[in-house]
Amino acid sequence: MQYYYGSQMPLRVLDEAEFWKMQESEHTVVMRELMPNLEQEYVDALKHWEEVLNTTHQHVKRFIESVIRSNNKVAPALYQQVLDLVSFCLQESVAFIQFCRQVKTESEAAANNQTAKVVINHIVDESEYFIGIAQTILYEK
Repeated sequence: MQYYYGSQMPLRVLDEAEFWKMQESEHTVVMRELMPNLEQEYVDALKHWEEVLNTTHQHVKRFIESVIRSNNKVAPALYQQVLDLVSFCLQESVAFIQFCRQVKTESEAAANNQTAKVVINHIVDESEYFIGIAQTILYEK
């Protein structure tokens, strides 16, 4: 987390979401590259995840710009939209983790690639880290 925001909400949580959505998108590429013999259904699903995560990343970036332009006077409606977006990001990360675990357990290409299993575990850990950080920021009062 970039702590130069101090306790500024909602920039803190948007910064986290922006970084981790980019990471998750990049992780879809890592998984495809790491398993060149990955079944086509998973390749297609990873490409779809990459698009979805990139779209979310772009939404987060737009909200960051809106918050920055508000000069620390974030309207209640914008603040609520940020919270809704971050909640969406959390749910998206939960679904991405489930998909990664599915690849690890159901893909023959992953089953036969110890490095891929280790990397997938790391990818899952990173997404879980984002979820934990975002929940902490969202629910602190």
